[in-house]
Amino acid sequence: MTERAQAIADRVEAFVRETVVPYEKDPRATSHGPTEDLLREMRAKARAAGVLTPHILPDGGHLTQRETATVLIRSGLSPLGPVAVNTMAPDEGNIYLIGKLGTPLHKQRFLDQLVSGESRSAFFMTEPADEGGAGSDPSMMRSTCHRDGDHWVINGRKSFITGADGAKVGIIMAKSEDGACMFLVDLPDPAVRIERVLETIDNSMPGGHSVVMIDNLRVPADQMLGASGEGFKYAQVRLSPARLSHCMRWLGCALRAQEIATDYACTREAFGKKLIDHEGVGFMLAENMIDLKQSELMIDWCADVLDEGSLGTVESSMAKVSVSEALYRVADRCVQVMGGKGVSGDTVVEQIFREIRAFRIYDGPTEVHKWSLAKKIKRDHAKALVG
Repeated sequence: MTERAQAIADRVEAFVRETVVPYEKDPRATSHGPTEDLLREMRAKARAAGVLTPHILPDGGHLTQRETATVLIRSGLSPLGPVAVNTMAPDEGNIYLIGKLGTPLHKQRFLDQLVSGESRSAFFMTEPADEGGAGSDPSMMRSTCHRDGDHWVINGRKSFITGADGAKVGIIMAKSEDGACMFLVDLPDPAVRIERVLETIDNSMPGGHSVVMIDNLRVPADQMLGASGEGFKYAQVRLSPARLSHCMRWLGCALRAQEIATDYACTREAFGKKLIDHEGVGFMLAENMIDLKQSELMIDWCADVLDEGSLGTVESSMAKVSVSEALYRVADRCVQVMGGKGVSGDTVVEQIFREIRAFRIYDGPTEVHKWSLAKKIKRDHAKALVG
């Protein structure tokens, strides 16, 4: 690991442990995520400590994916850590996408406010399942857009839009006659109406997850990202790094849960000895150690693939499946080791378990990724026969 990344990661970890962890009991950390007041307070402290948006360098450059992993894992040591230091989804992925595809005007108008931590963003792609809209299969997108003079007009209904409530920047996907398109938009806008904020198993992301109606939203033509019909191709630019950064942040959470469960097992006595000395408990923590190391190695491997310039679609699918399933096992064992303490809100382990359970679905359920990998196996087999 590079010295610069290690130094940044060390500062981030110290800030999360010393400053952010005490906020985990703050009543402003609500069921729909931390409030805007709490967000601003934590980010002000992160800015003062020099750890705000730590994966973006002072010259606007981005750490390598391998370096980013070192930093984002540390930010994830608390569910509030990525929120506080501005490495949380969807902002982290949107920053990456605009940085790669945005024009100088896009970067000045939309990117700068996200990098500075002054604003939040939302990515509008997923649509209501009961209306047959896009979910794991983005080709089912029903939202539409059409050109009207110097503007595009967008209509549609989106669901599970993380951070939409309170976001200042939106990236909206809709279909034109050419295919999928992406637009950068200022929020709030009366044509983008939040119908409700969903009650979900997780609660670490500001603004929660919303159902949104887009009704005749007019967007200047120069706010389209790239060209009409190329939206799915552009989504691939964001897709793999965003999948991997989820793995990074939640690995940090799982490491924290392991720390807490280990401390509990090494201090709590039952049946005449410490819990850690009972094989049924000790073996669970040992299995966690193995899963955590394997997850770290999968992240590093996929990060190296991305740093070599590949889109890493296959590799990120493999990492997403492996890491999300392994970390769920880790969190589940931590709850089990801690017994009643593990299912209560007395420690953050209960929340980490819920957050990681959701991770097995976010950015593509495990089963969708396996199905995609199986299709690749079939294609590769057919090519080998022809060859």
